[in-house]
Amino acid sequence: MQFSTSLLKSSASRLGFAACGVAPAAPVDEAVAGRFRRWIAEGNHAEMAYLANNVEKRLNPTLLMEGAQSVVSVALNYFPAQQLDAAKQYEFAWYAYGQDYHDVMKARLTALAEALVVDVEGDVHYRVFCDTAPVLERYWAWRCGLGWIGKNTQLIIPHAGSAFFLGEIIFDHPFTSYDKPQTSRCGTCTRCLDACPTGALAEAYTLDAARCLSYLTIEYRGDTLPAEAARAMGNCVYGCDRCQQACPWMRFARPTDVAEFRPKPEFLRLDHAALQSLSIEDYRRIFRGSAIKRAKYEGLMRNVKAAGGKV
Repeated sequence: MQFSTSLLKSSASRLGFAACGVAPAAPVDEAVAGRFRRWIAEGNHAEMAYLANNVEKRLNPTLLMEGAQSVVSVALNYFPAQQLDAAKQYEFAWYAYGQDYHDVMKARLTALAEALVVDVEGDVHYRVFCDTAPVLERYWAWRCGLGWIGKNTQLIIPHAGSAFFLGEIIFDHPFTSYDKPQTSRCGTCTRCLDACPTGALAEAYTLDAARCLSYLTIEYRGDTLPAEAARAMGNCVYGCDRCQQACPWMRFARPTDVAEFRPKPEFLRLDHAALQSLSIEDYRRIFRGSAIKRAKYEGLMRNVKAAGGKV
């Protein structure tokens, strides 16, 4: 039995996904696997040790689920309609404006899978993934035809940009047709590389996480930020969108219509003084259900302190 590719895509559109594609489940291309292994070996993942775990599974989805035959990739828009005022407020990465994307994506991925299997006789097995398992998400988005991986290492969707969450479903059944990867349209452009304030994108398609402001302000657990990061962070206290903002393809970005990704009014009202004096109780209330909790209260206040002299 084969699943209908047209039903997959119509169901994905109905559920609000901006793009959807499917590819056969197979080991990733040898060239990609080699680059990933070198990236890990050179320590470019910084202190994110989980990226060096389960490498074989990360490079072969058939090891993630017995009988895997197909990988579905989807994209969900998070580009905000209303952005914080950099003159009066500290900046946060766009992806963190609304509710935690893990929960939102997994619910929609499950609904998409169930839309395909609801009328199917016999056993069908599937697994949904959203940044919580060893999956090369951007590779599979490319392999499933959603877009291409840009020089800033982000998945770029043509005439839409890169402000998208990615998710996957692995099925143990084939589809009626599969999508083809897209060719890069970055050309000779280097605006994203030039925009990186710390040189974390020293060369195209390679990110040094230890120098990346997104890593340093979210994942890094040190009591203080490295001096170079503190000098370069400017007004942004959680994440960094500069390589995205510089990309010419972002001129096509449209505000998300996903209600869960719309920021709370209290978040939009946070000015410099309010964030500098934020209590842990206020933090828990304002950022309940938000990806911002990834940095923890101590990490966010560390970042605010580092940026405090620049407002």
